[in-house]
Amino acid sequence: MKIAFWKLALVALMFVGIQACGEDNPTPAKTAEELATEALTGTGTQAWGVAGGGSVTRDGRVVTDLYATFDLILNSGSSKTYTSRNSNDLFDSNGNWAFAGTNFDKFTLTGTKPAAGREISFTQNGTNLTLIFTIPAPGARINGQLAVAGNYTFVLVKK
Repeated sequence: MKIAFWKLALVALMFVGIQACGEDNPTPAKTAEELATEALTGTGTQAWGVAGGGSVTRDGRVVTDLYATFDLILNSGSSKTYTSRNSNDLFDSNGNWAFAGTNFDKFTLTGTKPAAGREISFTQNGTNLTLIFTIPAPGARINGQLAVAGNYTFVLVKK
């Protein structure tokens, strides 16, 4: 009787052990880069715009009227791309974006317009994305484009 009891107990213990080793693989924590990418692109593509409560300032002066219909669409994936509309020649209409450095709180855009190649600091808070960047004044033109030098803050609203 003792042997049957121990066999039954061993089988029960093995069953519990197998159940404990089930397929419940915990989701690994996201990296800083993954979190920053999600802040900009959501789950893959995110549109941001001035319309609906956003604003734009240059050197502390409100210039929202110049960018009232500005939109920025950011895509993640293997080739991070962007599209912009109604930027008054400040941003290229499309290109690629990449993080600047390893803190993942700044990105750069490709292109030839004044905002291209500049480090753009960003913070995402709820449905707002704030972009802060500077266009220096080395001359009247940057990369062949008329440039409006200054310190810009774009507060964009999630679309």
